[in-house]
Amino acid sequence: MRRKVVSIVLSAAMMVSMAGALTAFGGETEAASGTESGTEAFTESPEGSGLIKDGVFSIANECGYAPYNWSQPDDSNDSVPIEDTSEYSNGYDVMIAKKICDAYGWKLKVNRLDWDSLIPAVQSGQVDAIIAGQSMTAERAKQVDFAGPYLYATIVVVTKKDSKFASAKGISDLSGGKCTSQMGTIWYDTCLPQIEGADVQEAAESAPAMLMALETGAVDYVCTDMPTAQGAVAAYPDLTILDFSGSDDNFKVSDEDVNIGISVKKGNTALKSEIDAVLNTMDKKDFDDIMADAIKIQPITNN
Repeated sequence: MRRKVVSIVLSAAMMVSMAGALTAFGGETEAASGTESGTEAFTESPEGSGLIKDGVFSIANECGYAPYNWSQPDDSNDSVPIEDTSEYSNGYDVMIAKKICDAYGWKLKVNRLDWDSLIPAVQSGQVDAIIAGQSMTAERAKQVDFAGPYLYATIVVVTKKDSKFASAKGISDLSGGKCTSQMGTIWYDTCLPQIEGADVQEAAESAPAMLMALETGAVDYVCTDMPTAQGAVAAYPDLTILDFSGSDDNFKVSDEDVNIGISVKKGNTALKSEIDAVLNTMDKKDFDDIMADAIKIQPITNN
């Protein structure tokens, strides 16, 4: 996510007035409000409020981008069934979606879609939201509205421990190397072109395909975000993470490139506000702790 993270990051979306939103969506509900103790009080959104249909919060992601989301054959670790399949989904995105559902008493529905199908799905109303490690870019914000961020991402490089690039201290040390990342992501479109002299290969169709290119020696290194990198080294002990944070010789990215958000249909300010009300009860440490839990239980085969 990431990605087009996809997406380890801060430009918080402001909550919109519920009154105007509810007029637009033809229903009534109460906005979350803070109590004297500082905790958030939530009210269940009634059916037909325009937020979600029949109390079911329908989300979509690839179900194949660990540790953000993945597919598995059983319901272990409180996984959620993937619609129209016999498989289940889990991961950071699903864990965040569960917290949103728990706050309002909603039921969660997970749909598996290709990366390029995600935004069209929320635009058409096929799903209520995309929780898939998406960077909150200005270009995407023309197509959808973003709630969040729900993660703050760092852009890193992953290479093999025995690679000549493993000792790189900055992106200038990566010159001459073959590299790739996932298609349609800031990693591929924005970051890799900043490495002078890099031999940029064709973009990989998915995060697992990107990592497989590295594992098989098709490329010397890949560019991704910290959660994806952490999941990768957990799956492949021969890989190492190069984090140039704090160095002047690092990728130049904006907050919109690294803030990870939840997209809803353009103009759906009511649902955006409900999601933001839950996310605003959490901070960076909460997000990082949930991601750490996701990395611990991710199936190795997802990478």
